Amino acid sequence: MTEPRPAHGADSGAPAIEGIDVPRVTAWLAERTEIRTPLTFKLIAGGRSNMTFIVTDAAGTRFVLRRPPLGKLLPSAHDMAREHRLMSALADTPVPVPRMVGLCQDPAVNERDFYVMHWLDGVVVRDVEIGRSLGEDVRRRMSHALIDTLVTLHRVDIDAVGLGNLAKREGYIERQLKRWTTQWEQSKTREIPLIDTVRDALASRMPPPSKPTIAHGDYRLSNCMMNPAGPVAGVLDWELCTLGEPMADLGGLLGYWHDPSDPAQAGDPLTTGLPGFLTQEEMAGRYAEAMGVALSTVDYYRAFAQWRLACIGEGVYARYLGGQQGSQDEEIDLETYKQSIPRRVERAARLLGLATK
Repeated sequence: MTEPRPAHGADSGAPAIEGIDVPRVTAWLAERTEIRTPLTFKLIAGGRSNMTFIVTDAAGTRFVLRRPPLGKLLPSAHDMAREHRLMSALADTPVPVPRMVGLCQDPAVNERDFYVMHWLDGVVVRDVEIGRSLGEDVRRRMSHALIDTLVTLHRVDIDAVGLGNLAKREGYIERQLKRWTTQWEQSKTREIPLIDTVRDALASRMPPPSKPTIAHGDYRLSNCMMNPAGPVAGVLDWELCTLGEPMADLGGLLGYWHDPSDPAQAGDPLTTGLPGFLTQEEMAGRYAEAMGVALSTVDYYRAFAQWRLACIGEGVYARYLGGQQGSQDEEIDLETYKQSIPRRVERAARLLGLATK
């Protein structure tokens, strides 16, 4: 992973860090694990929802801190306790997750809930330049590892790991359609009528559900810490996780995973078009073979993923406009990001066979 540049520390006398109360967070962390002060905090660029900081102590030991965005938040969004609970529950399973340090829900410490986890060694393939730095054999191995890890997650016994009451097990798509329609209405910055058309089609064409599993909700290449020499080092960003339809995770992964013949886009799609990465068909086939499922409904779940990502993306866009994402070194092109949202809705409509004009 790219090394962070030095940031302001606890005893540096430098200005406060946006989103971090350095003295109080330092004291909180010192009570839970061995650290050497001062600490430095580096906001990781590229985050589109919660804020993620690399925390480094004076001896070079690193941690990762996650907290919600700045400013007003939508109800039920950015639940730090939920993310912490999920990764803690999976700690003794074959699913690779970071080791937790602790969760803070005391607003006197840092205003908002946050949690800290131990650093994982590996690489996050979050842009095409990182992808190009990898050999074709490594890209192929990463493709296999992503599917194998998703299969491992979907085989976890929900009750055995204490997550049986995390959410309702039935009605996943219905709940998701309701949730993201509400989020869209609360955060939209313009009207996109096709959003409603696609939602109605998704509601009327729901396939029979699979056996409920842990559904990560945002499983993709750039949300995993990858080990170039072997399996996935850690699955990250559990903000959207719930209990529900495993095929939705596969559809979501394919929603970010594009073949070389697809139009180039920013982020995962451009990266996964590089030689060595499997095609969407190969990824889906590997999953189906391992899980013993048919892929006849995969386009429905790909459409659902695109629609949901459009709703999520509009919320992210609105937060950037409102200055809630903090100061990042790699600011996104807001106009390009804005235009990507209706394109996702149009892609969902095409997957469902709907007219887009």
